[in-house]
Amino acid sequence: MKACIRGAVIAVTAASTAVALAACGQGAGNDSDGENKPRIGVLLPDATTARWETADRPLLDRKIKELCDGCTVEHANAKAEVAIQQAQLNSMIAEEVDAILLVAVDAKALRPAVRKADEAGIPVIAYDRLAHGPIAGYVSFDGEEVGRLQGRALLEAMSDRAAGSRIVMMNGDPSDPNAESFKKGALSVLGGKARIDKAYNTRQWRMDVAYMNMSGAISALGAGNIDGVYAANDGLAAGSISALKANKVNPLPPVTGQDAELGALRRIVVGDQYMTVYKPFGPEASAGAAMAVAAARGESLDRIATDKVRTVSGTSVPAVLLTPVSVTVDDIKDTLVKDGVYTIEQICPPELDAACTRAGLT
Repeated sequence: MKACIRGAVIAVTAASTAVALAACGQGAGNDSDGENKPRIGVLLPDATTARWETADRPLLDRKIKELCDGCTVEHANAKAEVAIQQAQLNSMIAEEVDAILLVAVDAKALRPAVRKADEAGIPVIAYDRLAHGPIAGYVSFDGEEVGRLQGRALLEAMSDRAAGSRIVMMNGDPSDPNAESFKKGALSVLGGKARIDKAYNTRQWRMDVAYMNMSGAISALGAGNIDGVYAANDGLAAGSISALKANKVNPLPPVTGQDAELGALRRIVVGDQYMTVYKPFGPEASAGAAMAVAAARGESLDRIATDKVRTVSGTSVPAVLLTPVSVTVDDIKDTLVKDGVYTIEQICPPELDAACTRAGLT
């Protein structure tokens, strides 16, 4: 029955999907007797970035269950290893899941596996990162806008310094398409207004690599010659700040971030990190879940998509692109606390009472 459903979905347009499914018999997830339940695979990239297991995974689970009570969700985390994620993707293809939501560890390396899924009639939804290959849909934030927000915040934080401030760029993993978008957006703002003295790519977005690279930058440039640090996410910000402190850099230069991790908010409150970028996980997970459920049922994604994105191969696919939000110490209460992502008590443990009072959080 599954093969018939998938064949029908591939063979007909979205407008005639219902007719095609009827010709096959009862469609996946729509059986009146409940015997045929859609299965959705969710492939996360790593456990290094806190958001994947603490935010995205539970949110995706909840939303998928809301939209499809009979759906089952099969999770896997690649632990930042391409080979592991390839094996996980191939396993889900062999198991004949009905749709896969993929956060690619390495978009290019996973292209053959994505193509294999497509050939098997299994739609792949690229989540947060634009995967290579024949994907069915895409859900993410505007990556270049993330970089622009970081760049603008860094210039604002350095506004009391002379033009030509010296910056160290701690970029993300080059195998992650988002990393290039973040960097491009940041450079579009920083170009001509600041001097990039050192720039690094950070494999697997690892904090310890950021620490090592920042230590090297301090050694090369001198502790007093770094006016700002562009860190592509909060993990890289944490590694960079640790290196700055270990090398007795005082005062700390402003450091950017992204993902609004709890540790980052605490660093912002005490003044170690200047800002982060909040990407509301709820709307992203809702859109990703809606696309995955629709794809698993053989329904058109156009009713969910608000945009189109051109893939590396030049194909236009349905997409949902959400708007990121810049957060400094002045914005925490009106963004993350207001949205219920964190409580004041979570952000402000007893040892941060004084800092939280100064920040207007308590």
